[in-house]
Amino acid sequence: MKMRVLLVLVLYCVVLPLWAQTSTQTIKGTVTDAQTGSSLPGATILLLNSEPLKGTTSDGEGTFRLTAVPLGRQTLKVTYLGYGEQTVPNVLVTAGKEVVLDIRLQEQVITGQEVTIKARRDPDGLNNEFGTLSARTFNIENTRRFAGSRNDPSRMAANFAGVVGNNDSRNDIVIRGNSPTGLLWRLEGVDIPNPSHFGALGATGGPVSMLNNNLLAQSDFFTGAFPAMYGNALGGAFDLQLRTGNRDKREYTGQIGFNGFEAGLEGPFVKGKKGTYLVHYRYSVLSVVHKLGLSTGTGSNVPNYQDLSFKVDLPTRRTGSRWTLFGVGGTSHIAFKGELKDTANFYNDPYNNLYNKARMGVAGASYTHYFNEKTYLKTTLAATSSQFGVQIDSLNDARQAIPSYRDASSQGRLTLTSQFTRKLSARHLFSAGVFAHQLFYGLTDSVYVYNEGFRTLRDERGSTQLAQAYAQWQYKPSNRLTLNSGLHGTYFLLNTTYAIEPRLAARYELPARQVVSVGASLNSQLQPIQLYFYKTQVAPGRYVQTNRSLDLTRSAQGVAGYERSFGHNIRLKAEAYYQYLYHVPVEQRLSSLSILNYGATFAAPNVDSLVNTGKGKNYGLELTLERSFDRGYYFLTTLSLYESRYRGSDQVWRQTAYNGRYIANALVGKEWKLGDTRSLSLDTRMTRAGGRPYTPFDLSRSVAEGKPIYDDTRAFESRFKDYLRVDLKITFRHNGRHLTQEWFVDLQNLTNARNVFNHSFDSRSGQVRTQYQMGFFPNFNYRIEF
Repeated sequence: MKMRVLLVLVLYCVVLPLWAQTSTQTIKGTVTDAQTGSSLPGATILLLNSEPLKGTTSDGEGTFRLTAVPLGRQTLKVTYLGYGEQTVPNVLVTAGKEVVLDIRLQEQVITGQEVTIKARRDPDGLNNEFGTLSARTFNIENTRRFAGSRNDPSRMAANFAGVVGNNDSRNDIVIRGNSPTGLLWRLEGVDIPNPSHFGALGATGGPVSMLNNNLLAQSDFFTGAFPAMYGNALGGAFDLQLRTGNRDKREYTGQIGFNGFEAGLEGPFVKGKKGTYLVHYRYSVLSVVHKLGLSTGTGSNVPNYQDLSFKVDLPTRRTGSRWTLFGVGGTSHIAFKGELKDTANFYNDPYNNLYNKARMGVAGASYTHYFNEKTYLKTTLAATSSQFGVQIDSLNDARQAIPSYRDASSQGRLTLTSQFTRKLSARHLFSAGVFAHQLFYGLTDSVYVYNEGFRTLRDERGSTQLAQAYAQWQYKPSNRLTLNSGLHGTYFLLNTTYAIEPRLAARYELPARQVVSVGASLNSQLQPIQLYFYKTQVAPGRYVQTNRSLDLTRSAQGVAGYERSFGHNIRLKAEAYYQYLYHVPVEQRLSSLSILNYGATFAAPNVDSLVNTGKGKNYGLELTLERSFDRGYYFLTTLSLYESRYRGSDQVWRQTAYNGRYIANALVGKEWKLGDTRSLSLDTRMTRAGGRPYTPFDLSRSVAEGKPIYDDTRAFESRFKDYLRVDLKITFRHNGRHLTQEWFVDLQNLTNARNVFNHSFDSRSGQVRTQYQMGFFPNFNYRIEF
């Protein structure tokens, strides 16, 4: 009976009736000033290559609507007096959903009696006007297009220059040799905790993303020298925006794939009014299959997770001003039971049972008030929470579980932000803001000691405060030259540490469509909250928090870039960078340990007696050659050559755990039209990356003591074999009557390459086991919009 129910569900998705076809759809949206977001009434919007030429103008609120637009890829041209015209290519028009665009135009600087404004396309097109270099923008289609991305923003970003994502089990990303913990996640202007299912406290990634790409609007991703509004980060920043729901009609989305069963709904609260809602819910596919009594292919290790994302947009009567409510939340749990028969699977530890559960949520409300078309204030109040629970039991020879480790920790944050922006003229833009955070923590973990019972590592409940402020100014002497400057300040009240961070950047457009840019910044970051409260036993029954006074880790970095465009859709880009890290926590005693090497596991850093005397450095060269999607195909090739090194308290410079030294990506995609309503796409990706460094075991001591002992004198001297992965994605899209269906199969690790995950010591046999990453994995997905 259960098999029949599942079969009916599959057939319903795949053999859904193809209603009578419709060949047109609506494109609508808003035209705004790129720097202030204020509406531009009277802008002209033309649908290129239409016969006769179709067009419209934006109304008093900057909104426009183009009806009866043919399905397929379309190109728009938008013009407005005093602003640079913008071409919006390859707008995908489908039958299932109206296309909603947010078009941002740049005001031009007039330097003489006359000015000629030519069309200019910036492939990055950042939301943040203070972004100068080391940055990319992306939208929903980018997260869906690339092979192997699994509709995950993190895995998509791993294809960009300077980014390494060679861990198949998690979506952590290493930016320019920095630990994944150096990444800042921001949603709707609010800093958020790790947005991943099964993700640990303080980490920035996990096996499955909690971020639903179906809700994403155009967002920014920074890999260095980022603007002053971002702080508490050393490596990069993900600045995510959620799109608003359709204000004219109700629309639905259904999807089945790697990320789960999904249902989405959007539309106006009241037809004819401006208020809209957008909500999506997902539930683990494997969990449903398991509950139906069917095999999932993962044994007893069934991942259970679900998440909900929403946004409510409530414009006020004042033009541009609006209330916004938003939220993302999810839960996950899984049990890994040790099995002797599968010791090569990286999900399996034959001698331990591991139970993991996690929760994360963020909810906020913001109000944006426009004083006039050049000045606005955005204020946001948000609450975030993350909880993480772990139980580890070791298995003896009789396969009996013996307690080993327990963790039941949580972090929360109440954030109030206020950001002021004033456009003084086409030359001058000023922005300033404050972030006030009330931090809550409940940290409880312990380890089992033979003949003693559980020894407490942390047992803390309390709160503290974090304050941040910034100011930034943009000056454009001409349309070719842009200067950005800023200052960011951080103050952590737990131990009264602080940092003042200047930021400077410049961009100059040369003739022949060339651009040179430079940037420099100081950055700082708090230590993982668990680290401050780790307890050191100094006497029987007496413990001291030896890490409580740790300073912020700091860095100074400089970046230089060069771009050259060929034609209207091919770009060559090169960037060189150097980053110096200091005030890095290391041990007081002489050792190779450094906090720079933590951040890509599920475990909290359990080390004590740390001091801020460590150092690190990252430097490298990045090359990108890309062709934007046009005339049915695109390509993206990147090469990153880098070196990442650190110095512990033993004063020896070593390579970090993230020093892969190189990574190369090659992505190519082609789309064919099969008549007026169907299309077929092929997308492929090949990644080659240097093997990760690791510290070898001291095998003789490990065998003698019956537990893994690492050779600290050879820290990160060894290296796994180079990583290789090829993915191929095949997508078929069909447009019916007010309905779009999409099927894809993503053949991941097509060559079944055996990439090493890690080495572990088997205390029973005295041997070192090699565990491998994901083998060949076909990922299927079905999507429907109507």
